[in-house]
Amino acid sequence: MGEKVKGKLVIIGGAEDKERDCVILKEVVKMCGGEKARMVIITTATEKHHEVGFDYEYIFGKLGIRDIRILNIQNREHANDNINAETILTATGVFFTGGDQLRITSLLGGTKVYQALHTALEHGVIIIGTSAGASVMSDNMIVEGYGDDSPKKNTVNMAPGMGLIEEVVIDQHFAQRGRIGRLLGAIAQNPYVLGIGIDEDTAIVVEPQETLKVIGSQTVMIVDGTQITHTNVSELKPRDPLALFDVKIHVLPRAYGFDLKKRRPVLPQQ
Repeated sequence: MGEKVKGKLVIIGGAEDKERDCVILKEVVKMCGGEKARMVIITTATEKHHEVGFDYEYIFGKLGIRDIRILNIQNREHANDNINAETILTATGVFFTGGDQLRITSLLGGTKVYQALHTALEHGVIIIGTSAGASVMSDNMIVEGYGDDSPKKNTVNMAPGMGLIEEVVIDQHFAQRGRIGRLLGAIAQNPYVLGIGIDEDTAIVVEPQETLKVIGSQTVMIVDGTQITHTNVSELKPRDPLALFDVKIHVLPRAYGFDLKKRRPVLPQQ
């Protein structure tokens, strides 16, 4: 088993507060260097890249960052551009917006920008993602699935992610879109992988020491399948319901943490 994460990540469940207290985004700004931060906003996930990019440029500017650059990488040629890769390497923070996670992996995978992201993470650049930008962080990601449904064999469709954090699968807009069934479906396919469901306006800050802490207004659900004693997933037809015995679930609100290596929740520091 290798390192799960080689740098610091902020993984947001989507719909983060952008108008009131902005708790998550203020923490992002602080982590990236405050007024001295060099923020790069990557809008690859969305087809409304100009609109979304300008929105986040305005928000981060309002929160004090002066050096903000938007990378509208919309094809593989852009993703192999040396200037775009260098822009990432000289940033202190890289922010992935929401949209469609397959746009990120299909356009960036294996390119110079992809390599720059991994190099930047190892050298201390904070990488942040919200919504689709959160799902894409893991080495295997949820592409689509049925929310508000009981766990079934085809509740969830998976694809390779960006591999910025390993041995986990992340789902976002979690409680708001009833996605517990599809996260359980993902864990049933490989109980070794840790499931992380992140609510809206909630985020996890993942440290290189393989620990995470919850920030924001709602909760994070951790699904650990390593102690599953029985599952019928390999025997089912596509719409048949799953059987899962002895799944371990942790629910973590703000300030609670989790040790990814030991697979244990961590109480808030007093």
